[in-house]
Amino acid sequence: MESVKILIVDDHPMIRLGIRSILNNVEHLNVADEANNGREALEKLAKDNFDLVIMDIKMPEMNGIEATEEIIKLHPNTKVLAISMFDEQRYIVKMLQAGALGYVLKNTGKNEMVNAINSIMAGESYFSQEVSNIMMSQFMTRGGLNQTLEPKNDITLTKRETEIIRMISEELTNSEIADRLGISSRTVDTHRRNLLQKLDVKNTAGLVKYAMVNHLLE
Repeated sequence: MESVKILIVDDHPMIRLGIRSILNNVEHLNVADEANNGREALEKLAKDNFDLVIMDIKMPEMNGIEATEEIIKLHPNTKVLAISMFDEQRYIVKMLQAGALGYVLKNTGKNEMVNAINSIMAGESYFSQEVSNIMMSQFMTRGGLNQTLEPKNDITLTKRETEIIRMISEELTNSEIADRLGISSRTVDTHRRNLLQKLDVKNTAGLVKYAMVNHLLE
């Protein structure tokens, strides 16, 4: 597996040290640098390339949501994993809208952290179980759905696209979807990217919301 160059962004030195100690013993993960806030992270990204940014949310000078938006805009090849003590739905949604591909809580263990990083670097999304529960609870609330995404009756999905968006909503990985449909993971990834563009959403959470609002999961 190729080495993953990581930047940790958190305003608490002990948190940065803890994440570094968790990842240091994983052969393919290289914690190359740290930043104290979003503005410092952008300064480091302007001088060096990183494959992944592990991003806290609430920080001084520039928070994680603002920083993630800038990173995705200026460094589209750099992926962002949000990590926070905040398990409230409003923070999760804002980070995903900003472009983060995953969200885990700071009480996560080593195995889940490594799984999250590997999933994101493979082009997939990752949410800890607590975060997934919060997201699905919000999506199942009629009022919440109406506020975040209106039904789109002017878009027609093919049969294969409908199958794939349903399986994405079941939290299946690209490889699992490929096995079910008898196609390659690369083909699934192509369909996923086409769906994001076709439905004008930024990430997997947007695909799930579209599927639920448009009754594709019934």
